[in-house]
Amino acid sequence: QVHLVESGGGLAQAGGSLRLTCVASGRTFSSTAMGWFRQAPGKEREFVAAIKWSGDVAYYADSVKGRFTISGDNAKNTVFLQMNSLKPEDTAVYYCAATRLSPLFAGDAYYSNAARYGYWGQGTQVTVSS
Repeated sequence: QVHLVESGGGLAQAGGSLRLTCVASGRTFSSTAMGWFRQAPGKEREFVAAIKWSGDVAYYADSVKGRFTISGDNAKNTVFLQMNSLKPEDTAVYYCAATRLSPLFAGDAYYSNAARYGYWGQGTQVTVSS
């Protein structure tokens, strides 16, 4: 059984920062990439950022480029999302995801697709006040 557990969500003011952490556990679990998605009330789940462990290649949604940074430790099945310059529109439940499949030439179109991830956390709420 694989479990992804997010932490670090909470309330921040506009312009502030939060750091999310996700740890994946499972007896023999190893991923090829991990990512973050978010879902605001009344909206569909959307891609935020992902990291492919091979080469530590990061992918970002345009809406968070320059403000958010994804990083992690593959050996520890841990991924972080450093969120700076937060905006009220960043308010959402943030979900961690992991995949064990990474085609050779997969790029941002692949890793930004939620359907590519087979493992999901329960989510952590991020609220940004104006």
